[in-house]
Amino acid sequence: MSTFDSWLDPVQIPIQLDEGASLPVYQTDGAAGMDLTSTESVQLQPLERKLVGTGIRLAIPLGFEGQIRPRSGLAVRHGISMVNTPGTIDSDYRGEIKILLINLGDSVVQFAQGERIGQLVICPVARAHWQPVASLDETERGSGGFGSTGVQ
Repeated sequence: MSTFDSWLDPVQIPIQLDEGASLPVYQTDGAAGMDLTSTESVQLQPLERKLVGTGIRLAIPLGFEGQIRPRSGLAVRHGISMVNTPGTIDSDYRGEIKILLINLGDSVVQFAQGERIGQLVICPVARAHWQPVASLDETERGSGGFGSTGVQ
C-alpha cells in the first residue's frame, strides 16, 4: 500500500481498455494526475492540433468528473499543450477519452504509440441551485474585472 492510499480511499472507477491502451498511472504517491498514453503514433507540425485517442472509456461515478490536463514536461520541452484545457469528462460520458493536442512550438513533434500525452485528474463536482435576487452583496472588488486586483 502506498502512502497516498493509506490516508485517502480511492474512488472506484470502472475502465474499459481498447487493444494497445494502457491503464492511467500515478507516477508518484503525491501525484494528483494519472498519465494518459496515446494509442497511435502522432506527428504535430508547429501550430497544428490533433485529436489523439487514449483507448480508454470510463464510468466516472455521479458526483465526480475527470479533468484532462496537459503534461508540464511536454509544454516546457516542446511547446505541446491542449486546446481545451482542462477538458471535462462528465460522469455520464462513456466514449473513448481523446486529447486535443496543439503544438505551440516552432519544431515538428513526434509521439510514439504508448507515449504519455496528458494527465487525468478525478475531482468532486458541486452542483449549483440558482437563487434569483434583486441585488448582490457589496465587496471591496465590486465589478472590477480583468487586471483589477493587480498592478498594471
